[in-house]
Amino acid sequence: MKLSSLVKSVMPAAVVSILALGLAPMSAFAGTATANMAVSVTVNSNCTISANALGFGTYTGAVNQATTTLSVQCTNTTPYNVGLSAGATTNATVTTRQMLNGTAALNYTLTTSSYTGTNWGNTSGSWVGGTGNGNAQTLTVYGQIPAGQFVTPGSYADTVVATVNY
Repeated sequence: MKLSSLVKSVMPAAVVSILALGLAPMSAFAGTATANMAVSVTVNSNCTISANALGFGTYTGAVNQATTTLSVQCTNTTPYNVGLSAGATTNATVTTRQMLNGTAALNYTLTTSSYTGTNWGNTSGSWVGGTGNGNAQTLTVYGQIPAGQFVTPGSYADTVVATVNY
């Protein structure tokens, strides 16, 4: 057989074999090695607080009561305490807060539960505490203006600071 005939008869078979080898699954790796990768994170305790306004409406000399809410959101399992300041009036205390209209003062209280509960202050024993769960938690503030205050007509206001300690 001539060389050219041999090449012609073997060539198609060789091309098919080479193509088949290229399509056959082949391991591209000769071995395997592993390593451990450490993964970590630190989660810090965190809390936020927001406060809604407390509006008493109109005071007529009779007891006037109203409620509002605070919203506290802390990381899961974070213990917290919420305190309320005495307000912005110079002579006010957490037991007798004062709204002002010029120099005229109208006394009021903020309590932790019901209108006759514990005065809600900003020192140990007068805080409201809880434990965060990651969601916003609502706390109710009970406000009361005592009866029998005969004050100058007009609009009275105060600003109380709500603080969350965690």
